[in-house]
Amino acid sequence: MNPFNLKNKTILITGASSGIGKACAIACDELGASLVLMGRDLRRLKITRDSLNGTNHSTIDVDLTKSDELKTKINNFLKTAKPIDGIINSAGVSTTYPFKILKPPKINEVLDINVTSNFYLTKLLLGKLNKNGASIIFMSSVMASHGEKGKTIYSMSKGAISSGARSLAIELADRNFRVNTIAPGIVITPMNKNSKYMKDKKYYKETLNQYPLGFGSPDDVANLCVFLMSDASKWITGTEIIIDGGFSAK
Repeated sequence: MNPFNLKNKTILITGASSGIGKACAIACDELGASLVLMGRDLRRLKITRDSLNGTNHSTIDVDLTKSDELKTKINNFLKTAKPIDGIINSAGVSTTYPFKILKPPKINEVLDINVTSNFYLTKLLLGKLNKNGASIIFMSSVMASHGEKGKTIYSMSKGAISSGARSLAIELADRNFRVNTIAPGIVITPMNKNSKYMKDKKYYKETLNQYPLGFGSPDDVANLCVFLMSDASKWITGTEIIIDGGFSAK
C-alpha cells in the first residue's frame, strides 16, 4: 500500500480554475483522485478539467461569497454526490491596502472572500464527508504571523483562518475529520502578477532576497496538499505547515 496514493478518494477543490487550486487539481488527478472543481468561471474550470488525465471529474461554477446561491448549488450537488474524502479551500484574494484609507466595506469584502465563504462551504459539506475519515485544508499565509506594510487587512483574514481552523480541528476530531492549514510565502501565480514586487525590478530583487530558496510555485503548495489529503498524514490535525522557501527562518 502506498500511503500517498489518492485512488478512490473524492476531493473537492475551490479556486480550481487557476494558480494553487489548479495545481492541486493536477497533482490530485495524477495520483488517482476523483475531483469536484469549484470556481466562479465555468469556462476556466472546464479548461482545468480538460487538462486532467482522469475522466471522473465534475465542476461547480459559483461565487462562494453569494451564500444563498452557494447553499442551493451545494445541496443540489450533494443529492447525487459520493462521500467526500477531502476539501482543499484554495479560493481567496491577496490584497495590499494602506491602513489610512481602510474602510469597513473593504474589510468585509476581504474577510468574506478569504474567511467566511471557506468556512461556510466546509460547514455545508460536513454531512457528506467520509465517515471513515476526511481531510480539510484551509489556505493561510506567512502574513498571518509576519507583518508587512499594506497587509493589515490581508493578515487579519489569514490570521482568522489559522486560528479558526485549529478550533475546528478539535471540534471535528471525534468524527475522524482532520483540519489543517498551509501557510505559503510568495508563490508566483496569475493573482499576484500585478503586485508591486512584480512590477518594480528593484523591489522584486529586494523581496526575492528575503527568500533563501526563492519564490515558490503552485506545484510546491500542491504537493503539500497531496500529502495532507493522503493517508500518509492521518495523524496530523490542528497543525499549520509553513511553506515559504526559508522566509520565516530568518
